[in-house]
Amino acid sequence: MSAAAPPPGTVTALVLAGQRGPDDPVARHSGQRWKALAPVAGRPMVERVLDALLAARSIDKIAVAAPTPDLLSEIEGLRPALESGRIVMLPTGAGPAGSVAAGWKQLGYPCPTLVTTADHALLTPALIDAFCARSLAQESDIDAALVPASAIRAAFPESRRTFLRFREESYSGANLFALKRPAAADAIAFWQSVEQDRKRPWRIARRVGPGTLLAYLLRRLTLEHAMGRLSRVAGAQARTVILPEAWAAVDVDKPEDLALAERILASRNAEA
Repeated sequence: MSAAAPPPGTVTALVLAGQRGPDDPVARHSGQRWKALAPVAGRPMVERVLDALLAARSIDKIAVAAPTPDLLSEIEGLRPALESGRIVMLPTGAGPAGSVAAGWKQLGYPCPTLVTTADHALLTPALIDAFCARSLAQESDIDAALVPASAIRAAFPESRRTFLRFREESYSGANLFALKRPAAADAIAFWQSVEQDRKRPWRIARRVGPGTLLAYLLRRLTLEHAMGRLSRVAGAQARTVILPEAWAAVDVDKPEDLALAERILASRNAEA
């Protein structure tokens, strides 16, 4: 589906720059205290994400939910945006969902808000604008970007990914979400409850319903039906935006991901 780009500067962005615990594998591998500062091809990954957002036509204000307010203070290239207020710093919450809930509230619940992560080191202005355009063209409260497994396996056959497996296709998340209406807050609250129960999967299964869970396990559940069920359970209309770019699913969670991201960036530079 094609869609016209949204008007310039109409979307607020929220970047999650926290990390799970003090022993993050990417931070440890890179010798950094904070994962977001781990260099990818010579530049902190969070700087790559923020540069893409600053250059995207659709993005206005940018907030960074960070474990320390001075996370970006040593990145010279971001100083003008910080001093002008184009980039603002916010504290992290309890987990990713908590950070989204707290950050969106502190920003005043702007709609639409794009949510992404500091480890999305391959992000480009073109992908940001394309996702925003396609998301805003459809009726929903909250959208999530997915990439087909077939595209990822064709481009990166050696990469190990976790897929959501549906009847027609499997998908990987792309760490891009759009909060488009106030009801998205209900979906975020549901996300928080799922995070809290991640070690008690029976509670998650009870929420989605045994029939839906069985259909998923048997690969009989379609993505459309899954999103319909999720919308009813979460209390917000949730839809997806399918992205064809395999690299959109590459985030830097492990040293192997870092190596893959650097190979992709080297290939881009060679083609430029």
